[in-house]
Amino acid sequence: TARELGTAVHEPVTVGASAPVGRLLARPDTVASAYAEARRCLDTLRLLGRAGDGSAAEDFGFLGLLLAGERDIAGFVDRTIGKVVAYDERRGTELLRTLDAYFSCGMSPARTKDDLHVHVNTVAQRLDRVGRLLGDDWQSPQRALEIQLALRLHRLSGITQPPSAQH
Repeated sequence: TARELGTAVHEPVTVGASAPVGRLLARPDTVASAYAEARRCLDTLRLLGRAGDGSAAEDFGFLGLLLAGERDIAGFVDRTIGKVVAYDERRGTELLRTLDAYFSCGMSPARTKDDLHVHVNTVAQRLDRVGRLLGDDWQSPQRALEIQLALRLHRLSGITQPPSAQH
């Protein structure tokens, strides 16, 4: 939307969006909440120096949890580690447990193998699978922080399936 509007008016346009708003007749107050959320996203884009860009709260990773009017914890967990959760559930593997141990052990495969009581090659294979599921940048500082937060929220909230698989 930001790109199309910018093209139409021949200058950069910054767009903050909210989650979709439904049931307007039943809950007209949702429009005010959606506007406030979109406004927070717009302000965040400006603070991040992203003029001419467009985003919704979910596009900001864990910052989106802070920006969203209604905290979509399950959605954040699903977007961040949902592929790993689904893989474990389908195949009966322990990728989540390995990932949690890996971060708890300071991202050390040697300490992780001791914590899990498995061979270091098993840890390496599991982490390789995690990388294929989450993308090559999963260990970068920003992604690692988001993944650790998602792991903790997953554990605390008792989420067992990604929302996309619950219907």
